[in-house]
Amino acid sequence: MNINSNTMTLHNVNDVHYLTYNRLSEIDFINHAFSTRLGGVSTGIFESMNLSFEHDDFDTVTENYKRFCNAAGFEYETLVASSQDHHTFVRVCTKDECGIGIRKPKDIMSVDALVTNEKGVTIVTYYADCTPLFFVDTKRKAIGLAHAGWRGTVAKIGEQVINTMRDNFGTDPADLVCAIGPAISKCCYEVDKACADNFYALGLDDSKFVFPQENGKYMVDLLETNRQILVSCNVNPENITLSDLCTRCNSELLWSHRATNGKRGTMAAFMTIK
Repeated sequence: MNINSNTMTLHNVNDVHYLTYNRLSEIDFINHAFSTRLGGVSTGIFESMNLSFEHDDFDTVTENYKRFCNAAGFEYETLVASSQDHHTFVRVCTKDECGIGIRKPKDIMSVDALVTNEKGVTIVTYYADCTPLFFVDTKRKAIGLAHAGWRGTVAKIGEQVINTMRDNFGTDPADLVCAIGPAISKCCYEVDKACADNFYALGLDDSKFVFPQENGKYMVDLLETNRQILVSCNVNPENITLSDLCTRCNSELLWSHRATNGKRGTMAAFMTIK
């Protein structure tokens, strides 16, 4: 399978397909990856690389994780997962948290972002149209991942991650390299007026991310919204890369909630400090 992307590369290792950002791959002290729906052992509506334990067989999903880690170069024992519910809580992770949400039970039920500055900790967050946010502090050598659905986006979870990295690791936003996506894109993300009003209320240049339609609905660009939020936090625009892969348009490769009417598996973003 091939993709048409100027920002991401599709890898196939032992039939496990995963994506990396070209820009993030240039940073030598991290490893990162974004899963696809291909290369696992799940069946039915979860076929084949499903990384959510919810409603799928535990042993099957565990095998999916092990296959993904072997292919993409992560250590299974170091994984620590989020527990997402579209809020903005950011968890600071250490080696003590390794295994939570994967090999160990979840101990916090509202975690939409993870950050760490420790080696040997692989942070994991989940997606199926919502927007992944990657953060790499190239000076302090710290990393973060965030899950930004529309609620998390308008609540500025990206700003919360930057504030948490600043408070805990001394991060200067000018030192951050960030990546946004893959997610459902403006070509496919239609919302009603009540939802669109939340984006208008951000006080940003909404002409670039809210597009009224003749049917009374609105097309929204989640990636551009999050980009502007990061820029407003003093991240250098040149240090922000946006994915050019829409999850719904590429639903043969990527899980999309809207393309499958909710009958789907789940992808994950992974990142660790080497």
